[in-house]
Amino acid sequence: MIYRFRIILDVKEDVLRDIEIEETASFEEFHHAITQAFGFLGNEMASFYLSDEQWIQGEELPLEAMDSAQKSYSDQPLNSVFSATQHHLIYIYDFFNLWTFFVELMEVAEPGVGMAYPNLINAQGEVPEEAPEKFFESDTTDTPEEEGIDDQEEEGFDEADFY
Repeated sequence: MIYRFRIILDVKEDVLRDIEIEETASFEEFHHAITQAFGFLGNEMASFYLSDEQWIQGEELPLEAMDSAQKSYSDQPLNSVFSATQHHLIYIYDFFNLWTFFVELMEVAEPGVGMAYPNLINAQGEVPEEAPEKFFESDTTDTPEEEGIDDQEEEGFDEADFY
């Protein structure tokens, strides 16, 4: 089977690509298909994240494990993550510029006779020269004092401990 994905770049203008790829392709192969479809070299760090339909970022599926407790998804097949209930991922390319993509599994289909995969089937919009600026905000607006944190005296510590 093949997966048909719509990948949308998180920018103001509509910039998207539709890609077909085999369900058994690795996440590394998928990473390269995405970067090529959008005109990137593919040589920057990148990672996938589970997501729901509202694009809430969940668990990381890293292409490279940064420590022994983390699992690399580089060689994992796409069908090890995508299922009847899991259709969305967020893909971050280049951790310095934070190019952010919304990845949605649109369809599962039979492979075409004589087709080579991955296959770019639709391209819309131009990728901007620079990644849009990202702003990260806390889930809470409480100040440390409102949260019960006293910056002068934390439990078990005093200023003398830091000199």
